[in-house]
Amino acid sequence: MIPKQITLSSPIEEKIAWSRYYYLEFGEALLREKRIADSIETLEGALLACRREMALTGIEDICRKCERDEGGSCCGAGIENRYDGWLLLINLLLGVKLPDTRLQGNSCFLLGEEGCLLAARHVICINYLCKKLTDQIDHKRIIALREKEGREVSALFTLHEGIKQVLRKWIND
Repeated sequence: MIPKQITLSSPIEEKIAWSRYYYLEFGEALLREKRIADSIETLEGALLACRREMALTGIEDICRKCERDEGGSCCGAGIENRYDGWLLLINLLLGVKLPDTRLQGNSCFLLGEEGCLLAARHVICINYLCKKLTDQIDHKRIIALREKEGREVSALFTLHEGIKQVLRKWIND
């Protein structure tokens, strides 16, 4: 059964159901589509470079400590509302297992025990750095991270739009 139309204001559970439906129906075909496969490969390279830079800067450790020891991070409940079904579908294409329930009531629905469950994140989740981070991290490291984030956002946008175009064509034909 085709899930009902979703909007950005739809509950995250409905967005996840929508993305799972389209992944089951079209995922294999999307992964065989050269344009989409090439875009996924580009995004995966950008994701890897960005995650490496985040690890080198210490961001992952600082954020994990803030979440675990200091009462919460920036990944609070409601952040998941910025995600649309298309971005969740991209995560499924990248092999991410989307959650069925929220781990903690005050955290983002998409946050797991070890941090964000997603490979492809919303732009706000990619570029937001709190004052604690910017005070602790060398400015040159932040610049290097920002360059990699820019490539990630660009690759994500290209894939996002490509999937929309392909699926809309398939569905409307």
